[in-house]
Amino acid sequence: MRLLLGRGHSPEQISGILRRMHPGDPERNVSHETIYTAIYAMPRGELRTEIIGLLRQAHRVRRPRARGEDRRGKIPDMVSIHVRPPEIDERVVPGHWEGDTLKGARNASAVGTLVERTTLFVTLAKLADGSADAAVAGFSHVLNRIDAQKRLSMTYDQGKEMAGHVRLADQTGIKVYFADPHSPWQRGINENTNGLLRQYLPKGADLSVLSQEDLDRVAFDLNVRPRKSLGWKCPLELFMPESFDYESFYRKTVALPT
Repeated sequence: MRLLLGRGHSPEQISGILRRMHPGDPERNVSHETIYTAIYAMPRGELRTEIIGLLRQAHRVRRPRARGEDRRGKIPDMVSIHVRPPEIDERVVPGHWEGDTLKGARNASAVGTLVERTTLFVTLAKLADGSADAAVAGFSHVLNRIDAQKRLSMTYDQGKEMAGHVRLADQTGIKVYFADPHSPWQRGINENTNGLLRQYLPKGADLSVLSQEDLDRVAFDLNVRPRKSLGWKCPLELFMPESFDYESFYRKTVALPT
């Protein structure tokens, strides 16, 4: 359990892992409430402090999202979310993404975030800065690592960094749709993912020191977390079922009992 908490898993996700690994075995299945109770019932000391510190809630307080400078601007040839094909809303076929940019200290550094709407698979793009040229280069790089049939569309807000969306579409084949201003719920999956990413990419940090390899490791950590909304499956096993063995991964990396 300690290792899974250290990888950013919540007690509820750990409970889901145990149910998948040992179905129908009540002796090896525990609820997330039982895990929380066990943690807070530990004797006071360094170990208890360490374990509680691994809980996401221990260090994060929800605050209104900082507005910062106005990221919106006049973007030529925008295609509205309201003409987006209905199959994107239905979230049946993988390949439709939601995108955004996380800013670092003083808005001087940035990371592009993408989450696939059906599988919740995350990919992160190193951006040289917050410009449109940097967004085209960074997003093109990570999108072109993905099979063409799984990069069909992207829904983004009206941030000025997406002014080069026509070039991005030319370089990747992806179709870009734009959400309405001040409507984060239209990209709710990405908004939720950005909240999870702040555990790794905190506000006030210098994101420019992170390499693409560093960002790939962060994305991998999120992609192997089981999700309640996915029936306790993880994004990677759904997005790349041919290349990821869930049970082998957990047995080898965190030494779960056989």
